[in-house]
Amino acid sequence: MKPSKSDHLWGYLFIAPQLVGLIVFALLPVAFGFAIGFLKWDGFGSAEFVGFDNFAFLYQDELFRTALVNTAYYTLIALPFGLALALSVALALNKVAGRMIYRVIYYMPGITSTVVVAIVWLWVLNPDFGLINAYLKDWFGIDGPRWFQDPILAMPLIAVVVAWQSLGGTMLLYLAGLQGISATYYEAAELDGATKWGKLRHITLPLLTPTIFFTVILGIIGSFQVFDQTYILTNGGPYRATYTVLMYIYNAAFVDVIWGKSSAAAIVLFFILLVFTLIQLKYSKRWVHYGN
Repeated sequence: MKPSKSDHLWGYLFIAPQLVGLIVFALLPVAFGFAIGFLKWDGFGSAEFVGFDNFAFLYQDELFRTALVNTAYYTLIALPFGLALALSVALALNKVAGRMIYRVIYYMPGITSTVVVAIVWLWVLNPDFGLINAYLKDWFGIDGPRWFQDPILAMPLIAVVVAWQSLGGTMLLYLAGLQGISATYYEAAELDGATKWGKLRHITLPLLTPTIFFTVILGIIGSFQVFDQTYILTNGGPYRATYTVLMYIYNAAFVDVIWGKSSAAAIVLFFILLVFTLIQLKYSKRWVHYGN
């Protein structure tokens, strides 16, 4: 039976609250942000249209290039480490007894405030009275490094902190993917004499590729948007070794109050993430296997 006009009207009425919320709180702010990228404006006085001047400034700005390089470096560390750690934990918990309890335990850091997590890690890795350096001193008689004050160690340590906090959520995604793999594959493989490594390589990982693909996309987007941890743990230091793109955007908007430059940097970040996502979508057919 063909829907009547009244049915269509009721349908539009039901989706109206969500549609209005999407337009007012998502689409309009995004459009407004894009528009500001082409303006010279501090958010208070009159705005001046400057075209692509803000983007030209970013191209010549050494600080922005440093932020891009640092963000890419962080992504190269955090993404594989975080995903490999979550996958390893998921594989370990997939068949273990009482896995519901372990899931809750591993997920708890993910629902903890980032500020609280950062303060705890600052205390644990404090160079003067932190637990790690105290154990190094008592057990091995050596003085520990200055951790977050070291420009070489700071960014990898931030990647470790983020991976630890986000472990639970990513682990649950992998566990869901593992639970969706039919046991008949493993039974047939055992009849053929497959080893644990063989089953992992030829059954588990190929059938888990849709979940891996999803987590890789989310991981790249999240890595390029890292801000809370770098702001609290190092504030972009030492020597700007942990100064990321989102810190650049934040400082341009709320410290220097140059909204045009800040929005232009956000637009550049948007297109970087868009390009990475499109590349992954294009080449995913080569290695992602859907369906069991």
